[in-house]
Amino acid sequence: MDKLLKVKNLKTHFKTRKGIVKAVDGISFELEKGEVLGIAGETGSGKSVAAKSIMRILPSNTAFSKADCLELEGQNLLELSKSDLKNIWGKKIAIIFQNPFSYINPLFSIGKQMSDVISFHEKINKKEALKIASEMLHLVGMPNPKSILKYYPHELSGGMIQRVMIAMSLSCKPALLIADEPTTALDVTVQAQILKLLNDLRDKTSGIILITHNLAIILEICNAIAVMYAGKLLEKGCVEDVIYKPSHPYTQGLLQAIPKLDGQEGKLKYVPGNIPSALNPPDGCRFSPRCPVSLPCCNHREPVLTEISPRHFVACHRVTRS
Repeated sequence: MDKLLKVKNLKTHFKTRKGIVKAVDGISFELEKGEVLGIAGETGSGKSVAAKSIMRILPSNTAFSKADCLELEGQNLLELSKSDLKNIWGKKIAIIFQNPFSYINPLFSIGKQMSDVISFHEKINKKEALKIASEMLHLVGMPNPKSILKYYPHELSGGMIQRVMIAMSLSCKPALLIADEPTTALDVTVQAQILKLLNDLRDKTSGIILITHNLAIILEICNAIAVMYAGKLLEKGCVEDVIYKPSHPYTQGLLQAIPKLDGQEGKLKYVPGNIPSALNPPDGCRFSPRCPVSLPCCNHREPVLTEISPRHFVACHRVTRS
C-alpha cells in the first residue's frame, strides 16, 4: 500500500511559567492510503496536540514542535511557510474539531463560511461555491441544505453544527481527514449518526485519523489503532491484533474498562491512578506507576516501541525483553 502520511519522532512541548510541558514526546506512525487510523488514550494523553502538530496549527509563541519526518503524500510539511500551509489546510488536509462551536464564526452565515473556503481553494465564483456547499450538506444528511446555508451557527443544534463542520472539511476533497473526538458532547442518537456518516465517507478521502478515548468506536470504523499515554505511543497495529490480542498492560486496562453487553455480571474494571503530569513525567516507562505488572527496570529504563508480530508494535519491557 502507498503511504499517505509519515510521522517520525514527533515532539511538541509547551513553554509555561511552571516549566516545559511535554505534551507529545517522540511518537512515530504511518498512515496508508485507504486506511482509517484510530488514536486512543485517556484525556491528557496528547492525542489532540498530536493532531494539531500534524496540521501545524499550534501557537508558535508557546509551542515548540519538531519531527524527524512529517510528510503528507511525499510533501514535507515542516518546510512549508504559513502562506504555503493556507493552501494545504482544507485542500489536502482537513480537521473536524472537538467543539465545532469554538471554530465556526458566529458572525457569518453557514453559506458564507463554506463558500469562502471552497472559493479560495477551487478558484471558482461564489455561486458555484454555494452549489458545492449545498451538495456537501446534503451528503452529510442535512435537511433542506439550501435553507441551512442562510442560517447562522446559533440557529443550529450541536449535531447539525458538527455535520456542517464535516461538510466543510470534506468540501475540497482533502487527502487526509482528522476527526478529533467528533462525537463529544453529543447525545447518543446523534453520536451514532455521526459515526455512521464517517464510516460512509471513508471512500471520500485517501485516509482518516479518528481521535477518541472510546475503543468501541475504533472497533466499529477503524482498521488500525495507535494507543497513546502521557505523550508516548505504547502500542500500535491493526485493530484485530491490538483489540483482540492486546499486549501492553495499558491497552489491556482500557479494554477491561469497556462495559460488557453479553449479560455477564461483575464490577466494571478500571485503570487505577491518574495520568502523570506532562511537566514532570516519571522516568522509564511512563505507565509504570500505574502498571499492575511492572518490572524493576520499568522505573528507570524507557521501553522501545518494538515489532512483536507483523505491523504490531509494543513498548513494554515485559513483552519485548529477550
